[in-house]
Amino acid sequence: MRLSDFILQHVDRIVDEWEKFADAINADDSLDRATLRDHAKSILLAAATDMRKAQTASEQEAKAKGEGPEKTPSLDIAAASHGELRHTVGFDLVQMTSEFRHLRACVIRLWVNSLQSPDLAYFQDMIRFNEAIDEALAESTAAYAEQVNRSRDIFLAILGHDLRAPLQAVTMSTDMLLRKAPLEGDALTCAINIKHSARHMAVMVSDVLELVRSRLGKSLPLEPAPMDLADAAHAAIAEACAGNPESDPRVEVTGDTRGLWDAGRLAQMLQNLIGNALQHGSNKRDVTISLNGEPDCVRLKVHNYGVPIPQEAISTLFDPLVRSASEELGQPTTSLGLGLFIVKEVVTAHAGTIEVSSNETEGTLFTVVLPRRSQ
Repeated sequence: MRLSDFILQHVDRIVDEWEKFADAINADDSLDRATLRDHAKSILLAAATDMRKAQTASEQEAKAKGEGPEKTPSLDIAAASHGELRHTVGFDLVQMTSEFRHLRACVIRLWVNSLQSPDLAYFQDMIRFNEAIDEALAESTAAYAEQVNRSRDIFLAILGHDLRAPLQAVTMSTDMLLRKAPLEGDALTCAINIKHSARHMAVMVSDVLELVRSRLGKSLPLEPAPMDLADAAHAAIAEACAGNPESDPRVEVTGDTRGLWDAGRLAQMLQNLIGNALQHGSNKRDVTISLNGEPDCVRLKVHNYGVPIPQEAISTLFDPLVRSASEELGQPTTSLGLGLFIVKEVVTAHAGTIEVSSNETEGTLFTVVLPRRSQ
């Protein structure tokens, strides 16, 4: 009997074996029979249907490499649903993938035991069955991983949101102490350190929330209003210098730097770009911020000298959770690797562009071009 026919005739028996195995590897005794048998029959029937379709040698080779355009929609849907639900009921990834290993072994064992005499076509049946199971496993794993990522992002969003209240309480309490209490010496130093640390933590929490928003597929919300980018740059420099008293960035402004933008978002962008230049520049006093008003846009440049960014790293520089070479070597840092990701998100939301160049002779230069109207 051909393997596809065997599966169709004995599908309930095979699913019984699947159920026993799923029950054995899962510690939760509360799962009912329907949950344990989840999508097993659909996967098997879809696999049998796929095996009955004609397949050329070239199609078989492409499918073995994961390159074939031909897929089985019913198999993919059942497998993806299985991956999502296994995550929901508490299976880990190892448990879920082991189900497919057991299913493959179970079907081959039962089928081989039923054979009366070998036939060359049977080997082809085994290849086709393995292809179908591999496709199902890939779809289940992808769906499971997507659910894991989404659960993690939702957790981070809730955590970041809940951290804002205590951070705000720390900041406001410290401000009140600094204004009303006669602090001196070590007590004053401690209060100032608490204030700076709370502000830095608030920035980190905000960056994490922006990352989560992006991963959940939500665009960056904007509230555009008339503003002057030069004023925002001066404010961002004052903020940066408050935490780096030894720094003294220069500002060069030419032309009209006004536009219709989100002031809060551009403050994020400027603080991250200037902070990045101060952190990685060889001389904190040798950082230059230039703004040039052009007919339809404003061009912002942030320049510093220091260790150049490797060319191979530039392509991933704006990706989230990417650290610089110096940070990878263990130099002290409080960065989450989200600063430049936030910069890119802000620029993109304003329909602008950002470019970076870096070499030992000319230093590192970030160039942002913002249309005067982002929408």
